[in-house]
Amino acid sequence: MQTHPDVLIIPPDPPQMMIKVDQVRRVIETIYYRPAEGKERVYIFTDSAFMKEAANSLLKVLEEPPEFATIFLLTENPGELLPTIRSRSMIFPLRALPVEEIDQYLAKHRPEWKAAQRALVARLCDGAVGRARGFDLASYVAARSNALTILKSALQGGDHSDLFKATESYRSGAEGREKTEQLVRTLYGLLRDLMFVASGTPELVRNTDILTELKRLADSADFDWIVAASDRLGEVERGMRRNLLRSLSLDAFAAALER
Repeated sequence: MQTHPDVLIIPPDPPQMMIKVDQVRRVIETIYYRPAEGKERVYIFTDSAFMKEAANSLLKVLEEPPEFATIFLLTENPGELLPTIRSRSMIFPLRALPVEEIDQYLAKHRPEWKAAQRALVARLCDGAVGRARGFDLASYVAARSNALTILKSALQGGDHSDLFKATESYRSGAEGREKTEQLVRTLYGLLRDLMFVASGTPELVRNTDILTELKRLADSADFDWIVAASDRLGEVERGMRRNLLRSLSLDAFAAALER
């Protein structure tokens, strides 16, 4: 992804979602040209999952990099990188910011949000201030509303008209895929919160604005049910990769977990 003439962002390549040798060769082909507009050329690998040949090819550049180029290797686990790559790199650990600090930042940079909204986003962004500032709160709340409908249908049974109404909107196409992926992420988050409530640690809940509702759901959701729900949600993700009908997959998820 070329966001600037002198900046190249290299994400993992599907379907394996790994950095491949052709991507590294693209870096090697251009890195020795002087920058067109800026003072440096910048290359950002967004993931540390390198295929072996790609990692070995990158070593050649790391051994003799041009003075006007900088390579960033972003990773959640430095151990995934070859020791020879780590030894040729400077490591800068970036830790999650405290919730309170992010809340204060949002009060200044997102003044349109109410205090409760800032508190919610501060807990949902995993300590990343950039993610917090660009958080699509309206989209998240809509996904969470549908996720709660699905969980309620599974835990409380009864009339499924609300369930079908919610899942019907998850259709095929790129837009539908993105919407479904957000729903799945939100469901995982709610299941995690239910686990915290069920284990007697409500202070760890992220969706604090719906804590009362989560407590009601937790009365019917024991640990075995939460584990089973997580496993079933994994099946929904696998079904998405096989292009199964998304609304039907979500209906089946709720039906399989019905109490």
